[in-house]
Amino acid sequence: MWNDLVIVQIPIAEKILRTIAVYALILILFRLAGKRGLAGLNTFDMVVVFLLSNVVQNAIIGNDNSLVGGAIGAATLIAVNSGVTRRLARSPRAARWLEGTPTTVVRDGKLVPGALRGLSLRPSELEHAIRVQNGDNVSDVARARLEPDGQLLVTLKAAEQSATRGDVEELRQRLDVIERLLTTLAEKPKS
Repeated sequence: MWNDLVIVQIPIAEKILRTIAVYALILILFRLAGKRGLAGLNTFDMVVVFLLSNVVQNAIIGNDNSLVGGAIGAATLIAVNSGVTRRLARSPRAARWLEGTPTTVVRDGKLVPGALRGLSLRPSELEHAIRVQNGDNVSDVARARLEPDGQLLVTLKAAEQSATRGDVEELRQRLDVIERLLTTLAEKPKS
């Protein structure tokens, strides 16, 4: 029993290389699949993630069921992911290559032809994301851009944007001026 827990059953270097190779393969596959998201995974995406983890498990651990072997695989995954993340933070070129570039999906209240099809997004998903960001529909949007991480950035047309604190303060000041003028007018003797 203790032997199965602590004795690594394949060479450590092989386990590390297997983990790095599987990480790279999955990274490439997700990059080829394109940006998909709009703030979360849908049911189909979750099914793929669960099945994918099971499919690649043996490719990472090989013929090794030891605790130490699993810990080596996990540590390698964390280290490689940390290294990739740090590289992306320092290199815009690497980020563009691995993550891709933003895609404009709405311009001046109209869908950009072919953008949704190219991203495999349904109009209903886009409309929902626009409503979450205070738009009522696509026609309210000046520009919407799907970022490489799957987040949708929406800029509403000026007439559709909510009032800011500055807008409210400006109105309050104007109302104060009007109120003073009305008070002055009301206090003037009538001739």
